[in-house]
Amino acid sequence: MNTEILGVILQWVALVVLCYPLGRYIAKVYRGERTWLDFMAPVERFVYRVCGIDPAQEMDWKQFLKALLMVNLFWFFWGMLLLVFQGWLPLNPDGNPGQSPDLAFNTCISFMVNCNLQHYSGETGLSYFTQLFVIMLFQFVTAACGMAAMAGVMKALAAKTTKTIGNFWVFLTKSVTRILMPLSLVVGILLVINGTPMSFDGKQTITTLEGQEQVISQGPTAAIVPIKQLGTNGGGYFGTNSARASSFRYGRRRAAAGRSTGWVSRRSSVRWRARRSASVRRLRPCGA
Repeated sequence: MNTEILGVILQWVALVVLCYPLGRYIAKVYRGERTWLDFMAPVERFVYRVCGIDPAQEMDWKQFLKALLMVNLFWFFWGMLLLVFQGWLPLNPDGNPGQSPDLAFNTCISFMVNCNLQHYSGETGLSYFTQLFVIMLFQFVTAACGMAAMAGVMKALAAKTTKTIGNFWVFLTKSVTRILMPLSLVVGILLVINGTPMSFDGKQTITTLEGQEQVISQGPTAAIVPIKQLGTNGGGYFGTNSARASSFRYGRRRAAAGRSTGWVSRRSSVRWRARRSASVRRLRPCGA
């Protein structure tokens, strides 16, 4: 069977198998029932204490909406400052300059409303610091804000008649600590095992099979890709997003051995050259 078709089938099977238990788990989280991630409660209480949040306080829809808008406004200015001044911030081994104010504004607004339009290429337009503390952070915050808003709406619909719809800050925090972060951690570990880069080294220069030098971007990719996929965010780490190959184990191993390397193995390259030579011979005129 074609591997692409098999992949689609497996994806649908996984969706059907996981949707019901995952949905029940999410419902328990927002209802405040016991779950297997209750050990995150001390972390949540620490967040509440630092931010001055009373988790027992119920909110009406106006308070709920005000909290949602305020948290997005805060992170908007946070992102603007970091993107404009990223050239002076740490974790920038490739020396990428800061974004212009209009580009930073577009990036922040785009990621805050979760449409993730990119007018930059991730490898050259952002540093590792802003990839982590702007782009990845926003992908957690915006997904959690949407989930928290839906939790409030669902609680109000379930109650039919109510003046309060829950606590936005509690829904937001639990969306991150008990849903998005654990799932991202599992996916991130799987990506690292399969060779996705997770380092803070700068660009790597290698020699391809054709003898030419090629510069390959790396960085903390495995930390950002999971939440991009789970939050349906787009906004990939690289300019080509998910169309870019993420496994570099083969290339790194050959480069470490001092041999030529490339995106394909030597055996694949030999087969490709043989097919090309055969095609040229078939197209060559008689007597040539």
